[in-house]
Amino acid sequence: MFDLILDFLAAAYPWTKSLHIIAVLTWMAGLFYLPRIFVYHVERVEVGDKTDEIFQVMEMKLYRYIMNPSLIAVWIFGLMLVFTPGIVDWFTIWPYTKGAAIIAMTWFHMWLGLRRKEFIAGTNTRSGKAYRMMNELPTLLMLVIVFSVIFKF
Repeated sequence: MFDLILDFLAAAYPWTKSLHIIAVLTWMAGLFYLPRIFVYHVERVEVGDKTDEIFQVMEMKLYRYIMNPSLIAVWIFGLMLVFTPGIVDWFTIWPYTKGAAIIAMTWFHMWLGLRRKEFIAGTNTRSGKAYRMMNELPTLLMLVIVFSVIFKF
């Protein structure tokens, strides 16, 4: 049975890799865009007015309908790649640096979800500058992931 699963993963490799890359692209788009929406929400919107509701709907739809499904797909297809025979060399450093960066990116995703709930409750205390700074985190993590996978140190 285990051999059948490994054979399936090997045969599905091009599809798995393609779907993983697509999911990463959509997830990254959300990770870049949601903090940017938060910047405008903080700097240009009064709590409780009509624009506040519009921003909350935009944030909710981006997070729930694009980012969450993308996160799930990234993890599913990424784990499929990890278990595909011959793809990961566990005696090198790159799988661990990539893994740490993915865990950090997942934490950032969850952190954004908590910030969204603060906007809903009207309790956000962070400035636009704080969200601008946090918006750099996915870029740094992406660099770690891409260089890890390409150079395979």
